[in-house]
Amino acid sequence: MPSSNLGKVFITGGAGFIGSHLTNRLCAEHVDVIVFDNLSAGRMENIEKWLDAPNFKFVLGDLLFPEKILESLDNCETVFHFAANPEVKISSENPQVHYEQNVLATFNLLEAVRRTESVKTIVFASSSAVYGDAEEIPTPEDYAPLKPISVYGASKLASEALIISYAYNYGFKTIIYRLANIVGSRARHGIIYDFVRKLKENPERLEILGDGSQKKSYLHVEDCIDAILFGINVNRGNAEIFNVGSEDQITVKEIADIVCRKMRLKGVQYMFTGGVDGGRGWKGDVKFMLLSINKLKKLGWKPKLNSRQAVERAVEEIIKGG
Repeated sequence: MPSSNLGKVFITGGAGFIGSHLTNRLCAEHVDVIVFDNLSAGRMENIEKWLDAPNFKFVLGDLLFPEKILESLDNCETVFHFAANPEVKISSENPQVHYEQNVLATFNLLEAVRRTESVKTIVFASSSAVYGDAEEIPTPEDYAPLKPISVYGASKLASEALIISYAYNYGFKTIIYRLANIVGSRARHGIIYDFVRKLKENPERLEILGDGSQKKSYLHVEDCIDAILFGINVNRGNAEIFNVGSEDQITVKEIADIVCRKMRLKGVQYMFTGGVDGGRGWKGDVKFMLLSINKLKKLGWKPKLNSRQAVERAVEEIIKGG
């Protein structure tokens, strides 16, 4: 179905990185959009062009305070749940953050959806982190057992289970997207943003977490939005799970090289921290990740950019302040 058939849309985290790109796409297609965001990570400048649009409404709200969710959901048919704390590294330091902002927040949203009769579909942004150190690479959606190695990954898996159980019990559909590393403009966390920030502070030296051999899949945010909207059109069952990523990988050191080249820096000294558990960047860091995207490909979607191209474009966007 085209985006116009989504009905009125409710986007949690709609002022954040991925959420704001979705907001822009849907508003441009004249879909009625309500963005629900506490602005802890999201920024108003990401969505300010729509503030006076007749098909847009912004609600300053927090999913940890359920009363406001229900009143804001009025007449919404499709919910995109993108609000979360995305910082995987804090898992081992403060696991309560991921429990509250990912699991409890999801539960509160589902309880509000349960009490409204208008919502027909929930779309959830999950993560490749649910697979943990998968023994099968590329990793398909039916890979088992799922053994996340970070509290972040566990919180995403717990949220998936909650959403699917509510879908079956309360009569709405759900599409869950397990995302690879999404990169592009408006990102305010992640390896590219960190490298650019560090090199602006000190263009002669770059600290790199781990041993630099970590190898993962990267997808540009525009490809990500294409996949999300495509998957809604082909959703067939009560609960559908799709991997979303590119079909190749790139190492952390290669990303550092790209950032230095795009910033026109030469002779930068790389300082590898050595990492933990065999060269990981931090406790709970999945060292090698590549998702199988055959399920979505067979239905007709594929990314326009590979991992290297996505990283190069994202570096250019972030350097420019995007």
